[in-house]
Amino acid sequence: MINVDLGYIIMILDAKVEEIGKMIAGDGGTFHKVEFDALTFYPKLQEIVNGEIVDITDFGAFVRIGPTDALLHLSQVMDDYLKSDVKSGMILANQSGRTLKVGSILRARITAVSLGKAATMGKIGITCRQPFLGAHEWIEEEIKKAGEGSNESEKPAKEAKAEAS
Repeated sequence: MINVDLGYIIMILDAKVEEIGKMIAGDGGTFHKVEFDALTFYPKLQEIVNGEIVDITDFGAFVRIGPTDALLHLSQVMDDYLKSDVKSGMILANQSGRTLKVGSILRARITAVSLGKAATMGKIGITCRQPFLGAHEWIEEEIKKAGEGSNESEKPAKEAKAEAS
């Protein structure tokens, strides 16, 4: 169930129902006051989420984030020309050679949330077009590059100090 104020209601916990309820004429049920705790998922704009690709389409991929799927449009995957191969379940990047496939785990940022009043399903849009977002392998590569860059910038400074001594 989706509620505009609470988000996705996943589970009701510790329900305490009053024994005495009300009856309404013409309705066969009884109505009781209830107190309960609820486990919910409310996606927020700009939130960073981890997810798994569950489906590849012509226009992008659906990524499972918690209890629902979010749309990762092809234009939001990376700065590269991409093509989607629905039959093999892959998204291929021309220049970098990177791929995404069903089952890939990735990190993304929520860019759009629509939880309408009469919605049976909400709509969530995500992006990976930022540093340290995308498939976990890509993030590890970026971290290694960033680490190598900082080591190289330290070397000349150390050598300059040694030469000055």
